[in-house]
Amino acid sequence: FLFTVKPFLNQEEYQRTEDIVKKFENGIGNELHQKLLERAKTRRNWLEDWWLNVAYLDLRISTQIHCNIAGSGPYIEHCWPPKEGTQIERASINIWHTLKFWDLLRIEKVPVERSADAVLDMSQFHMLFCTCKIPGVTRDSISNYFKTETEGECPSHLVVLCRGRVFAFDAIHEGNILTPPEIFRQLTHIQKTCHSEPDGPGLAALTSSERTKWAELREYLINLDPKNLTLLEKIQRSLFVVCLDDSSPHATPENYTEVTRMGLTGDPTVRWGDKSYNSIFFSNGTCSAFCDHSPFDAMAVISMLHYAEKKIIENEGKWKGSDKVRDIPWPEELVFTVDQKIINEIGCTKEFYYKKVSDLKLVNYAFTSFGKALLRKKKLHPDTFVQLAIQLAFYKCHGRPGCCYETAMTRRFYHGRTETVRSCTMEAVEWCKSMLDPSESTYQQLQLMHKAFAKHNKMRKDCENGRGFDRHLLGLLLIAQEQGLPVPELYTDNAFTASGGGGNFVLSTSLTGYFRFTGCAVPMVHHGYGFFYSIRDDRILTTCSSWKSCLETDAEVLCRTVYQCFQDMIQLTVTAQL
Repeated sequence: FLFTVKPFLNQEEYQRTEDIVKKFENGIGNELHQKLLERAKTRRNWLEDWWLNVAYLDLRISTQIHCNIAGSGPYIEHCWPPKEGTQIERASINIWHTLKFWDLLRIEKVPVERSADAVLDMSQFHMLFCTCKIPGVTRDSISNYFKTETEGECPSHLVVLCRGRVFAFDAIHEGNILTPPEIFRQLTHIQKTCHSEPDGPGLAALTSSERTKWAELREYLINLDPKNLTLLEKIQRSLFVVCLDDSSPHATPENYTEVTRMGLTGDPTVRWGDKSYNSIFFSNGTCSAFCDHSPFDAMAVISMLHYAEKKIIENEGKWKGSDKVRDIPWPEELVFTVDQKIINEIGCTKEFYYKKVSDLKLVNYAFTSFGKALLRKKKLHPDTFVQLAIQLAFYKCHGRPGCCYETAMTRRFYHGRTETVRSCTMEAVEWCKSMLDPSESTYQQLQLMHKAFAKHNKMRKDCENGRGFDRHLLGLLLIAQEQGLPVPELYTDNAFTASGGGGNFVLSTSLTGYFRFTGCAVPMVHHGYGFFYSIRDDRILTTCSSWKSCLETDAEVLCRTVYQCFQDMIQLTVTAQL
């Protein structure tokens, strides 16, 4: 911990923090650690329920805006370039492959994932389907109705949102999953109905409210008519939500900005923000995933999307099976009983939502000069390469180091989720300074870069193996609070917040893997950035977000600067060799 606060403090402040840390380590910190060990004796994962509550369920802000994650479908790069009139056909094929993945999960045939030689915990995959967050007045909860075949019955219906209306149909008929032509029939029926009649009330928008507000409105709805509870439960239990969005976001393989922005912050009446998985299909055949972050981390949904994409490519984006459509029941509409109060609240919620999301600046570009192939050849870890480029870019844009959160996956452990890699190390800062110093030799810059690489690689490894410290510090704080003890000075010291502690990281970053899929979210703090990236053989896809109302941050500028840093770093390895 001490090492990670150093870049943000002067000598005097550092001295003070060092004293506080020593005092903590030898005094109250040690006592709290003993209490934590006691807690750990009675749980297979001492952090699990705490983390879920503190990171997600206790939040009272709009989680749909501030916590949900989204990512664009990369199909425009191969089978499905943007094209009007393809929305329902593509949706049907995509949904079918997703249902096949659900079926694999049901029969427990999804391969267990590995990282190097370690087997990874697969529990998050149970939360992909039939999962929904329920708003509470002080704390939300998660309802999960998914069961494997051996565990018993599992809901099998889909919910479809279109033009402010809600529909449902079963994805299984007489024991078999509906084929794409059958799904096509159901979706076409829904779309035709919606396009020929007035829009519905758009109840789904309420999921974007602040949590206590939504909890109270949900109670009000249930009291208005008990049938409303049955309908809400139908949505909660559904496999996932299919969103038919009328907009046609522009998208090219080099620029996904518009489709990603629409995926993350599009029309709130055609997405159920609390649902673990919303599959959004736009009018021009582009698509996006939109997920509640509380039940799982991005890699679980990316694994599923990657599976579907592989199958779509294998079949050239077409359905090659039978076109026969069985006599299946038509979709049913879920018609909620609403009154003027609810209609007014939906209006206010939409207004608040659009005001907030219009403040978001988001760019999603592809850097195409090189990718993983060249970096591996240069023996540079691709993830560390991007992380250091972000550090250098932030230093260039802001003239100071930026405290940074990088997600490390702790799925080597039972029900493990994440740990924080604090990328802004003294080694990274020393290197950034040398890169901005015209009198420094390239040789010296390269030496410092390798040092920064080595430090970051070690940190990531430590975090993945349970040797990080942010979750441990959180545990010590929570056990103190649980036992009614005063908050230790370590947590109130300026250094704790300045270095990102307590959710104050100016850079919130994550690698979303080495696939075509990339994800994104909004920044953690108002004066910060979200920076998410996927690394492919020949390119690096990045999504950067910031708030327009913060005048010192600009996602576009940071992103372009990161790309410049990519070039500078590769150039450094070339020049230094000469």
